[in-house]
Amino acid sequence: MNIIVAGGDGFCGWPTALYLSKQGHDVSIIDNLVRRKYDDELKSNSITPIASLEERVQKWKELTGKEIRTYEGDLNHYDFLKEVLKREKPDAFVHFAEQRSAPYSMIDREHAVYTQVNNVVGTLNVLYGIREVVPDCHLIKLGTMGEYGTPNIPIEEGYLEVEHKGRKDVLPYPKQPGSFYHLSKVHDSHNIMFTCKIWGIRATDLNQGIVYGLDTDETQMDLVLANRLDYDGVFGTALNRFIIQSTIGHDLTVYGEGGQTRGFLNIKDTVRCIEIAAENPADKGEFRVFNQFTEEFSVLDLANMVQKVAKEEGFNIGVAHLENPRVELEKHFYEAANTKLRDLGLEPHLLTDEVIREILQTVVAHKDRVIQDNVLPNVTWK
Repeated sequence: MNIIVAGGDGFCGWPTALYLSKQGHDVSIIDNLVRRKYDDELKSNSITPIASLEERVQKWKELTGKEIRTYEGDLNHYDFLKEVLKREKPDAFVHFAEQRSAPYSMIDREHAVYTQVNNVVGTLNVLYGIREVVPDCHLIKLGTMGEYGTPNIPIEEGYLEVEHKGRKDVLPYPKQPGSFYHLSKVHDSHNIMFTCKIWGIRATDLNQGIVYGLDTDETQMDLVLANRLDYDGVFGTALNRFIIQSTIGHDLTVYGEGGQTRGFLNIKDTVRCIEIAAENPADKGEFRVFNQFTEEFSVLDLANMVQKVAKEEGFNIGVAHLENPRVELEKHFYEAANTKLRDLGLEPHLLTDEVIREILQTVVAHKDRVIQDNVLPNVTWK
């Protein structure tokens, strides 16, 4: 297939582009390189050195003979997007190109507005572009399990059968997002569902859990292909942040009691889920929702797992309970369905001590790059 990966320079997008190319698909990347600019703004960095996008795709071609075309530009610029769609005529459009950090969206009014405009308008442009240029193209959109929040009932995959006053219907599952970022994803879902209904667009919304890990087989082929690894309080997710903290002798920073439970998956499963969605497209007019995660852990579970492996590697660190900068339940029921991707062939890579150890050893090799002032949260919801 011809597949565009929007946001293909990012943590999930880059390994996905390589994996799809390796599988024989004709891949191109759209990216405005803004993720690198966030690092400049926040005075932060990836703990792993990452090459420029141009160097990355050049090295990939040297190693494999496969070309990944790149288009530097913004989905919010519709004329640019439309031109790329006309040139590529994609069978599938994989959409990672959004501001992905909840804390970033909560810094202040400016960052909240930027996040919602960037994410919602960009996705709306993609929907119009598909309608006008490639109406049969399958939109594979990265959503988030955070759209659902933490309801006191089981979370289904996108829809819920409801009986009310003697009548039944299947309705979109209620959304309780926890940040302006998560709200932008909810707005995306509503816009996509609406355009599937009125224009017959085919779309798969992948409500992804929190991604951990670093490498895929493809990113390990050469140092120039290395993936980014974030550790700061704005973009660093809990597991990766804990691993990096452990190697610099910093207590693992658990927010509040640490009972917050979420769905997680390995980056290797992210790329496979995209492939599964692409090879099994939604029907015309179908808005399909997959919950994309493989395991559930509380934040305290993760801290204890990292603490154990770190100790075995010679790092004796404690667990510190910080005042939670977010407004969220710290103890709650959490049970989410995740069967659709498994039914289509996903074989999960589970979180083991060895997976944590592998990431930790990579981090040790680069720990001189850690900016210690960035390992604590500095954004509050309150």
